[in-house]
Order: sequence, then structure tokens, then C-alpha cells
Amino acid sequence: MAKARIDAAAGAAAVQAARTDFEGASRDIRATAVRYLLQALADSAEGNSVEVRVPPFGAVQCIDGPGHTRGTPPNVVEMDARTWIELATGHLSWAEGRAAARISASGQRADLSAHVPVRL
Repeated sequence: MAKARIDAAAGAAAVQAARTDFEGASRDIRATAVRYLLQALADSAEGNSVEVRVPPFGAVQCIDGPGHTRGTPPNVVEMDARTWIELATGHLSWAEGRAAARISASGQRADLSAHVPVRL
């Protein structure tokens, strides 16, 4: 069964609210913003060679290339929700996030610099 897609209007509103006041936004708003931006990444960078994780809200596989079938994928990018929202909306660059150790990336293909900010 496929996951339900987040409506563009609801997703954009959640992203705006979370960007404006991350701490003041409800957990549901932050979760919707993260999941909507992950959905947009998966749509714009189709594939399954990299897994992007934003615990506890979600994870997607993206970027064309060799995939994996079981266990921990060889290419993983992980960050917290605030970092993901900033990165996906262009308020944090890939290089800045990596330099500040806000983004964990392992594997040859674990580089989102060509895919952020995401296209909404």
C-alpha cells in the first residue's frame, strides 16, 4: 500500500510555519513540513541509491543509481528536522551543514548538494 501524499497547499503551509517559528510550531506541523520536503526530494531525485533520514519524522530513498535490497543502505544521509527544513528550503547550504556537523553522510553517493534546495 502506497503512503498518502501530502497536499501541496498543506505542505507549503507547514513548511512556512516551521521556517518562521520552528520551536513554536507544533510537532504535527514540523512532521508535515519534513515529510512534505522529503516527498518533494523523492519526486525530484527519483531513485533508490541514497536513503535520507530525518528522525523521527521520516525517510526516503532517492537519487538514481544502484539500490540496495536488505539491511542498512550503503549511502545514508541523516539530520534533524530543523536542519532538513533549512537545507531543503535553501536557508542552509550542503557545505555549511556538513562543515557544522549538522548533517551526517556516509557512502560514495551520499551527497545532496545537487538536489537542495528541493523543487516544490
